[in-house]
This record gives sequence, structure tokens and C-alpha cells, in this order.
Amino acid sequence: MMRALYSGVAGLKTHQVKMDVIGNNIANVNTTAYKSQSITFTELMYQTTQAASGPNATTGTAGTNAKQIGLGSTSGAISTAITTAGASQNTGNPFDIKITGDAFFIVNNGTDNYFTRDGSFYVDAAGNLATTSTGYNVMGWGVDPETETIKQDTVQALRIMSPENMTYPPEATTKAYVSGILDKNDTNAASSSGKSISVTTYDNLGYSYSVKFAIKNTDNEGQYTVELVDILDSNNKSLKDVYNVGKITDIANFGAEKVEESTTLMQLADGVTYDSANNKYYQKVGLSDTFNDYESTKVSGITYSVKDTQGPQQFAPGSELTLDAKGEIKKEDLIDAFNLIYVTDTVNGDYYTDGSGVQLRSDTDAEWATVLGKTGLTPFDATMEADGTVTFTFEQAFHFDAATTYDGTNFTKEITQDEAYGVDTTLPNTKYSYAVAPDGQAQVTATTTLTGNMLIYDTGTGEFKSINGANSALLDFASTATDVLGNPVDLSHFEDVDMDFSASSMFNNNGTSTMTMVSGDKTGLGSGRKLGELSGVSIQNNGMIYASYDNGQTRLLGQIAVATFSNASGLQKEGDNLYSATLNSGEFDGIGVDVTAGGGYMSTGVLEMSNVDLSSEFTEMITTQRGFQANSRIITVSDTLLEELVNLKR
Repeated sequence: MMRALYSGVAGLKTHQVKMDVIGNNIANVNTTAYKSQSITFTELMYQTTQAASGPNATTGTAGTNAKQIGLGSTSGAISTAITTAGASQNTGNPFDIKITGDAFFIVNNGTDNYFTRDGSFYVDAAGNLATTSTGYNVMGWGVDPETETIKQDTVQALRIMSPENMTYPPEATTKAYVSGILDKNDTNAASSSGKSISVTTYDNLGYSYSVKFAIKNTDNEGQYTVELVDILDSNNKSLKDVYNVGKITDIANFGAEKVEESTTLMQLADGVTYDSANNKYYQKVGLSDTFNDYESTKVSGITYSVKDTQGPQQFAPGSELTLDAKGEIKKEDLIDAFNLIYVTDTVNGDYYTDGSGVQLRSDTDAEWATVLGKTGLTPFDATMEADGTVTFTFEQAFHFDAATTYDGTNFTKEITQDEAYGVDTTLPNTKYSYAVAPDGQAQVTATTTLTGNMLIYDTGTGEFKSINGANSALLDFASTATDVLGNPVDLSHFEDVDMDFSASSMFNNNGTSTMTMVSGDKTGLGSGRKLGELSGVSIQNNGMIYASYDNGQTRLLGQIAVATFSNASGLQKEGDNLYSATLNSGEFDGIGVDVTAGGGYMSTGVLEMSNVDLSSEFTEMITTQRGFQANSRIITVSDTLLEELVNLKR
């Protein structure tokens, strides 16, 4: 009877433990990455009142089973559903991470490693990736500085925002390429300044520069020179002025200087005379080329002549000369331009009137002067023909636009030597020298200085052929220079830039060129960059952590390592969502594994929720309650039996 009493007590204790497990599960229904537990019962022990006996062949008696009385139940095992994943909860926080698979994050309190499925992390003041609940460091692998790849060695704290990771070093530009169309009819390329193209480059300190080039026509179709014009810093100031050097080629060169000469025997242009004594050239000019204010008026049929009083002489620029002139104004011009009315009167004769009573006849010079004065002329001797045309004479003063000579018949003015032989002075980089005979014949030598590189296209296909015999040309920076005061200038922070022209072409594009120059090669390599500031951190599904910088670069900062165990259920709970390794879970080797090695992966912006199933827990609670209730009945009945036994002595 006492055994039954104590069996009931053991059952109560066991069910109370199960209720504790259920209560803990329900309490952690919203705990991040919590793993639910379950308990199993075992028989406590047995009292054997009679041992089992075997059959006796001699006596012919059968064997008997042992007689045993149980003494209740006890907790057999408390198991954790550690490999059952909880549901996903989206948080949007890039440092919240969920592991899919059986692995665990490795965290460290400064002394010991622990393991967790709780991926709620943040970056602390020292730049370490840490757990939000305990501040333990998240462990992983660093980057090998030589190979810039992950070095899977003993895990270490992931200091992802260290001072060296906050910036990305600058890099000098080493490559550039040109693409687009150079139209041979582009007037810019034919001008003395050429077609302008430019590219932005960086030195190895991260400072930016605008390198300007000019593409110019040559005498040969399909051939152009590409010349370095200037290099400007970020303040739009020429490096020539920044470093106080004589010319931009003291800073950098783009191709060697090449000189071409050609000599031709040339005659003076028509109307040109040569004064060999004074080595001057004169060109016969008409009146319209002689005076800077010579212009037509509403007067038609004007003829000018030098006044008889003007003899051979020379005139300085801007000096004045009065000419005699004859002109006429037709009837239509008088009516339309001056609002006059032509009247035919048999009594008074033909005349004009302006509507105000003024009558203009052929014999009233003063009245004609009033009207004709509107032309800006000073007319006199006006007469009116039968058809209404007014003819008159006048004088007008004009001003010379250059030094001019009048020989009594013709005007001539001094011109330049280039004009005297009609050479084309618009050709870029070309100068002329003259060996002149007394009669004006000259050996004219054209000297063309080509700086830069020769860019050549196939005139049949328009495709690129070469620049200086290759696909690219080098912008060659000097390592040192000397300024105009003789002081040394350090230019070692510049790198040479290889410029590829092979993607350009020469096609008809309606006179418009689309040629552009871009830093870097066609894949973007060698473009250079400024100093980059950290702009973001991202974690890949394999745990690799990358930093993004505002200069377009990324850097591998490390990788979150994970731990796996042959018996994860053997891990020991340490509270705070942490586990520690035990002899039955398997030891942690100190290195860990890549989460993807076992087919798992990490998801950012997501946390693993508790895997507690409330419906199961409430069902277990009901059965536990009934079990507890039944065991309590054992005690109650046993007590009643004992009471009856005690009452026997009454």
C-alpha cells in the first residue's frame, strides 16, 4: 500500500517536470530561434517478490514468471527539437540573418565560443559584428591580404567597420578608349583649333583631371593629327599654371613633334604688285574694298569718281576722302520709300507732293534736297525726267579702312605676303617662308609642324587603321619637371595612360562628329578612381561580407563561419539563445565550415522564429494535466486504504 502511495508521488513529480517543460516552451513561443523541448518518461524501478523459475523436466512442473511490483515513473530524457527550423520573420535589417540548414552561428564572449541560431546582429562602436542580446562577437574568417580571398583559419571576431575598411584607396587612370564617328566634313576638325575631345582621369592620390585633345585635318584625306591641348585640374586650372611650367608638354607628351616641308614656285596673285625696294605688296582694289563705310543706299545707279582736285597720294587708315557722285531715284522708290505722290498737271507741269502742299519740281533744288536728304546724301543739281525719275549729283565723304595709295587712276592698298601669293592660311600648324625674286616670283616653302599622333582611317571603308602605327597611343607623364623659376616639380603621382582609338570610325554623319573618349578600357579596367567612402555593407548567402564605396568599388571584408555537429541535440543550452558543445554533441574544431558546404545558406533581413507549436503544446498540457490528476487519485485512494487499516484496531 505504501508502494502505491509513493508511486503516485513519483508520477506527480514526473508530470510536474513535464508541465515545466511545456510551460517553458509556451513562454518562449516568440523567442528568436528558440528550439522546443519534449520529455519522455521511464519506469522508476521494480521490487521483485518472486524470481522467475524455469521448467523442471524431472518433476514435470512448468516455469513461473517473476513477480515484480513497480515503484512509479521518472523523467527519462528531455530532448530539444534543435534541427527543426522555425518560420521566417522579415525584419528588413541587413544585419539580421537566418540560417537555412543545420549549422549554427559561432559567437564569442572574449573567452569561450558559443553557438546560436539567433542571427540578430549589429555593428558595435568598435566596428565588430556582434549579437544584439549579449554583445558577443560574431566569429568568422578574415581576408588574406595577399590573395584578397577568404583565409579559412581559426575563427576570429569580424571587425567589418575598422578604420581601414571605411575608405577605399584611390587609383590612377592607366587606360582610356575612343569610340564614335569622326565625320570628315565636320567643320570643327577643319578649323585651326580642331575637334575637341576630353577624358577625365585620376592620379594615384585620387585627384581628378580633364585631359583635352584636339583632332585636326591634314592635307591627306582620312588622316588627322591628335594633339594634347591642355590638362585641367578639378578647379578648371591648367596644370601649366598650377606647376608654373612653360608649356603643357613639360607635364605630359602625346606623340612626338614631326615637321613636314614642301616648296612651290608661285606667282603674284592677279592685281598684285611688288615693291622690291621696300619689300611690300600692293593690291588694286575697288571702292567697296577701299572704304570701311562704303555702302549702298536707296539711291540707284550711283557712280563715284575722285574729284578732279585729288591727285596721286597716300592715305592713312581712317582718313577721309570726298568723292563726286551721280545718282538717280526712280519713280517707284520715291513713292514707296518717301511716301511721295507723283502728279501730272497740264497747267503746272509734272511734280511730286508729300501731301502737305509741298510741291517738288525739277527746278526747285532746295525742295529736292529736303527729300533726298533722307538718304543721308547731300544732293544738288536735281532734275526730274519725263518718267518721274530724279537724277542728281552730290558729294560724299568716305573713310579708308587701311593704308591706301591713289595713283590718279586706281586705288591700291598694302597686303600681306601670304595674301600676295594666295596661300591658304587656314591650314592648321602650317607656316610659310618666301624666297622672292625682284619680279615678284617666289619659292614658297610650307612648313607644317605636327604635334601629337597621326590618326588614320581607311578612306574606302571608313574603318580605323591605326594611330601612329598601332591601336593606341600613350599619354606619357613626366616624373619630374622644372618650373620657370628653375625649381623642381614632382609629378610622380601621375601614371601614363594608354589610349585606344580602335573603336572609332570615319563615316558620313551629316557633318557632325560623335567621337568621345572614356577612361578605362572597354571592360572598364584601368579607369582609375577617387578615394571611396564606405556607403554600405551587404552579406551574401554564403556569409561573405562585402563593403560598397561611393567610388563604385567593393571590398571583401570577411566571411561568417558556422559550426556543425554530428549530434546537435547533444548541445547544452546556456541561456540567451546560446548553446555550448558537450562530449555527446562533438567538439568544435575552432575553424568551422562554410554554410554552403552542407547545402545551407544565409538570408539577410530575416530572423528565424521559435519552432514551438502551440497546438501541440496545449494538447500535451491537457494530457499532462490528466496524468497529474490520475496520480493524485492514487495518493487519495492509498490514503483511504491506510485509513481503513488504522481503523481495524477500534
